[in-house]
Amino acid sequence: MIKNLAVAISIFCIHLCNAQNVYLSKVEKTNDNTDKFLYKKAETITDAEYLGEIEVQGFSKDDAAVFSLIYKKAKEIGANTFSFKPFENIEGTPQPFNPANYKIALYYTPKEKLKDQEGKLYVFASSDKEQKISINKKDYLLSPRSYLTQDIIPGEVYIISTKKLLGSTIKVQANKENLYFQVSSLRVKSDTSGAGGLNLKSGDIVG
Repeated sequence: MIKNLAVAISIFCIHLCNAQNVYLSKVEKTNDNTDKFLYKKAETITDAEYLGEIEVQGFSKDDAAVFSLIYKKAKEIGANTFSFKPFENIEGTPQPFNPANYKIALYYTPKEKLKDQEGKLYVFASSDKEQKISINKKDYLLSPRSYLTQDIIPGEVYIISTKKLLGSTIKVQANKENLYFQVSSLRVKSDTSGAGGLNLKSGDIVG
């Protein structure tokens, strides 16, 4: 009984340590739009409408799940773009990014300012280790918590592989919409928040 209780407490503590809190910490205004996307705001965009802020507390290795929570909160106030807002040291200098606690500024940016964000292929890396992949036989090395982007041509076929004996290979024909894929140490799958839809379980790509 004591052993089982200790195990239960341990599991609860592990869950608590990995809990992720994502909440709206500031709301300046809301915007009524039906945009489904949430892009990172380019520094060159100066006329975006500031809407509010999100704060993320608690560490998680599941970046896709965290982004899903951020996306839902952002859409509550009509945001379609965001930027990271670093905490500052006492002297006013920005602190290094901390994946266990950070802030995100939310904006509404007119669609005509985001044309360069369309027609892209995104591949997001695992949160814990480097990953080798190939796109149409060209090799890339993804660092943890990084991503690569590539312009796509509608109608062209793209083959993404994890370059492992028992890894995954995804073959997809591009259209005008962005394509999103996530690479992990266990599998590669399409990001369900994007235009993908494949879910091959034989390796490390999620599409």
